[in-house]
Amino acid sequence: MTLYSIMPDELIYPPNEEDYQKQKLINMSGVPILVNEQAPGEHYVVRVMSSDPQDYLCEQFTPGCRITLPID
Repeated sequence: MTLYSIMPDELIYPPNEEDYQKQKLINMSGVPILVNEQAPGEHYVVRVMSSDPQDYLCEQFTPGCRITLPID
């Protein structure tokens, strides 16, 4: 089914707020990264929030990569 509308997607399909509650901004090696928590201490990269283009080329910050952090 195709829906043609002038309304923004956010009004037609509201975002699931639970998904955003698991996200947090961390600083790893001086690079700000938005991560999503899957389990306590287990996170995966959602996006790089840096303004430095070199940070986007680092493989350890690729979206979808898993990161283990100490449990708070």
